Amino acid sequence: MLFPVTALYALPLTLLCLVLWVRVSSARARLKVSIGDAGNTALHEAIRRHGNFIEWVALALPLMLIAEGNGAWPAGLHAAGALLVLGRLIHPFGLSAANASHPLRIIGNTASLLATLCLVGLLFLTTFGS
Repeated sequence: MLFPVTALYALPLTLLCLVLWVRVSSARARLKVSIGDAGNTALHEAIRRHGNFIEWVALALPLMLIAEGNGAWPAGLHAAGALLVLGRLIHPFGLSAANASHPLRIIGNTASLLATLCLVGLLFLTTFGS
C-alpha cells in the first residue's frame, strides 16, 4: 500500500529533523560535551528544539500514516500535515530559555497540537465512522 500524503509531509519533517540534529551535534563538538548540556544554555536550547520536534513528530506522523491507510479524507490529511510542518518549522525560532512565552514557540506548539487533534479526529472517523 502506498501512502502519498504521509510521504509528502514525512520528507520535509525528516529534513528539518536532520537540521536540528546537526545543530545539536555541532554544538556538542564545539563545546566538547558528549552527554547533557554542561550547563550551556545554547546547547540546552538546541537539545530541546530537537527533542520537542521528535516528541511531536513521533506522535503525529504515525497517526497520519494509520489514518491514511484507513482511507482518511485527503484534504484533512493535508491540513494536518501542513499544520505539523508549519508548527515544527516555526517552533525552534521561538524556543528560548530567556523568553518562555515567545509567540513563535506558542504558535509552533499550537499548530502541532491542532495537527495532532485533526489526525486523532480523522483516525476516529476512519475507525468508528460509518
